[in-house]
This record gives sequence, structure tokens and C-alpha cells, in this order.
Amino acid sequence: MVKSLNRSFRNWKYFLNLLPVVLVITGNLNGGWLSLLNFLFSFVLLGLLELVLPEDRTNDDSADDKLPEILMTLSVIAQLLSVSSLIYGIHSEIIKGYWILAAALSTGASSGTLAIVVAHELIHRKNKFWNLMGRLLLFTVFNPYFFIHHLKIHHKYVGTDADPVTARYGESYYHFFIRSISGQIKQSFNLEKERCKKKEHSAYGFHNYILASAAGYLIVIILATVLSGRELCLALLLQALFANLLLEYTNYIEHYGLSRQNNERVSERHSWQSDKVISRFLLIDLSRHSDHHFHAAKPFHQLESYEGSPVLPGGYASMLIPVLIPAVWFKLVNKKINDLNLSSK
Repeated sequence: MVKSLNRSFRNWKYFLNLLPVVLVITGNLNGGWLSLLNFLFSFVLLGLLELVLPEDRTNDDSADDKLPEILMTLSVIAQLLSVSSLIYGIHSEIIKGYWILAAALSTGASSGTLAIVVAHELIHRKNKFWNLMGRLLLFTVFNPYFFIHHLKIHHKYVGTDADPVTARYGESYYHFFIRSISGQIKQSFNLEKERCKKKEHSAYGFHNYILASAAGYLIVIILATVLSGRELCLALLLQALFANLLLEYTNYIEHYGLSRQNNERVSERHSWQSDKVISRFLLIDLSRHSDHHFHAAKPFHQLESYEGSPVLPGGYASMLIPVLIPAVWFKLVNKKINDLNLSSK
């Protein structure tokens, strides 16, 4: 009985993932300096907390409750409310002037830590409804390629030169995100063209998921401009851009410098993991990325920590500043890679 309660309490911790949305909506509906609430929370407070809070390496069995499914439902609703509050705040002129920039960044921070992270969980599910909800979340951040590339290319080729999402040894984040985004778009578009041709559809028509999504984004941008002018249009684009830059940040630290041979099976040694409490529960165990690639079908609350996996020097919240200063990042991580003999040099 006690063990079951402990497991259920563990699942309640994942609801921390909704906290940034609460701060975003509060800021967007009040304007002024409150527009910065989530930005300060996500990139200042969480980073500091992660430096002092311990790891949680427990590998509890899944609790027999519905909390993970409830969280997924609430996360989809929360993201729609988050973006809607940004639209409302700007349209009603609650958010004005330079605070529009602050609100867009705060909303984008939540989109990057909630919408994309939950979308990553949902697109792996075979259930059509959850899969659709994952794609809906990606639509809110104007990302047409992640759904295709992550499932069909990244998981298949991770750690090899065929995967643009695997950061190379000695590659800076700035070089990586340009190479990664352009590579993902190119490979995803080519896959969609091939799929359409096999089904005897036009490769450049609306059966192409990339083009259909792009048309949807264009409609949203036009409607936003008509509704509230270029301020709202630019705010929506900025929140999406910032969210996707955060996605590329996580992609960068998840596989940086780790390589494998083309015929080598993906294992727990080909992804970095972190058991820092903030990274684990605010990002629904995305930081247990080694197990995710080892067993891609596992739901987030069943992912485990491995003794043999390379461990990041810190969590996702505290590694952001080092990543933005390449010399610091290389000093922290390259020696670990060399010691593990996993370098892709």
C-alpha cells in the first residue's frame, strides 16, 4: 500500500510541467513586467534551483493510476490557452510596446518546455487521437517537420552522420541549430514527396504534410495580421521561433558527441541522461533520454535511469548558459566523451 502511494506521488510530480503555463497566462492577461514571469522562472530560477537540488535516480514501477493520461490532456488544453492568452493580451492591448517581446518570449519558453515536450511524447503513441494531439501541439509552434523526422529518421539514424539532429563532437550550438533545422526540413520534405508518389498523389500538393502544414501556418499568420496587425503576427512567429530554438537546445545536449556505427544497435550509451529533479519532472522525464532511445515505445513515466549511460554535467535547466558559451560547454563535456571513448571525432 505504501509503495503504491509512493508511485502515485511520483506521478503527481510531473504536474510541475503545467506551472510555466500558469505564469504565462498570468503575464499575458495582466501585461507589464508580469509578461516576463515565465521567462525569469524558466531561465533564472529553475537554473539556480537545479544547481542545488539533488538527483532522483529512482526507477519506480509505474503506478496503477490515470495521472499520466490526465496530464497529457491538461497539457494540450494548457498550450491552447497559453497561445490564446498571448493573442488576447495583444489584441486587447493589455500587452503593449516592448512588453509584447517579453510576452512572446515567455510564451515561447512555455511552448518549448511543455508543448514540444508533450508533443514528443504523444507522437510516439499508436493511438490516433493522442497522435493527432501531438501534431496539434506542434502546429502551435509552427513546426511541420518534427513529427516526420523524429519518428522516421532520428530514431533510426541517431548517432550516425545520416542524422542531422545528432550534434558532432566539437560542434557549437550555433552551428548545430542551423545544420539541424535545415537538415530536418530537407529530409522530411523528401520523405513526404516519396510517400505521396507511392500513393499516387502530387508530391507538391496538400497531401504533402509539410506543404499542408505550411498552408495552415500562412492562414494563421494572415488572420493574426488582420485581427491585430503586425504586432500579433510577429509575436506568434517569435514565440514559435523561440520554442524551436529550445527544441534544438535539447537536441544538442541529448546526443552531443556520441556516435555509433551504421550497423550498431542503438543502446543506452548513445544518449546523454540526467536525473536532476527539475529536468526529470518539469520535462516529464525527457532527460531520461537514453532509455527513450533504447525503448522508444515506453511512456514517459516508465523511463529508467541507466548506470551505463553518459551523464550530463548538469540538468537541462542549468546547462543552457554553458551551451551558449561553446568554450565552457566543450570544457565540461568533451573530457567526459574522451574518457568514455564515445567521441565522434
